[in-house]
Amino acid sequence: MKEQLLSSEWLQHEWLRSYVWPWAINLALAAAIFLAGRWAARLLVSVADKLLRRGGMEEMLAHFVLSILHGLMLLLVVVAALNQLGVDTTSLVAIIGAAGLAVGLSLQDSLKNFAAGVMLIVFRPFKAGDYVEAAGTMGTVEKINIFSSTFRTADNREIIIPNAAIYSGVITNYSARSQRRIDLVMSIGYGDDIRHAKGVIESVLEAEDRVLAEPEPFIGVAELGASSVNIHVRPWVASSDYFATSCDLKEKLKLAFDDNGISIPFPQMALHHYRQGEAGGG
Repeated sequence: MKEQLLSSEWLQHEWLRSYVWPWAINLALAAAIFLAGRWAARLLVSVADKLLRRGGMEEMLAHFVLSILHGLMLLLVVVAALNQLGVDTTSLVAIIGAAGLAVGLSLQDSLKNFAAGVMLIVFRPFKAGDYVEAAGTMGTVEKINIFSSTFRTADNREIIIPNAAIYSGVITNYSARSQRRIDLVMSIGYGDDIRHAKGVIESVLEAEDRVLAEPEPFIGVAELGASSVNIHVRPWVASSDYFATSCDLKEKLKLAFDDNGISIPFPQMALHHYRQGEAGGG
C-alpha cells in the first residue's frame, strides 16, 4: 500500500514536472513576450510619430503609416508569443501571407488609388485651396484623401476623383505661382493707326491697379491677318486676380477702342459681280 502511494505521488510529481510546470512557464513567458512586445510597439510608434511630425509629413499620411506600423508590430508580437507556446507559426505565417495576397489581388484598383494618394501627399503637386486642372476636371481642391480627392468647380459642384486618375495624367496647377500672365489679342483694321492703338492699350493697362509693373506688360503686333492687324496684349497680374482682371480688361479695351474711333474688324468676304463680256467675266 505504501509502495502504491509512493508510486502515485511520484507520478503526480513527474506529471507536474514534465507537463504542468513547462506549460505554465511557457504560458508566462508568452504573456511576458506579448505584454513587452505591445509596450515596445507603442514606444516605436510614438518615436516614429515624432520623427514623421518633425519631417513635416502630411498628418493623414502619417496617421495611416503609423497604423500600419502598429498593426505589423502587434502581428509579430502575437507570432512570437504563439511560437513560445509551441504553436507551429510557419503555417500561420503562410496563411496570413496567402490571405494578404488574395486581398491585394481583389483590391488592385484601391491599391492603385492608395499608391497615387501617397504620391500626391508626399510630392504635393497641389494642396487644398489650389485651383487645378486634372483628370479632365477644373476646380478648387478641397480635400486630398488616401484614395480620392475632392474638387469644387466654379459653379459649386463637388467632384470626387480617384487619385490614380489624377496622378496618371497631366496636372495643371494654376495656383502654384504667385503671378500669371493674361494673353489677349486685340484686332484693329488696316486703316487704323497702330501707334495710336498701342497707346490706347497702354493707357488702359496703366489705369488698371491689378496689372503689375514688373514683369512689364508686353504690347506688340503679332500678325498681319487677312482682315485685321492683331496686337498681342500680355500683362501680368496676381494669380488670384487672373480671371476677374482678364474679363475687365477685355471690356475696358473694347470701350477704349470705341471712344478713340479704333475699329475691331470682323471677318468679311468681298463679292465681285461681273456682267458677261466685261473684264474678268467669262
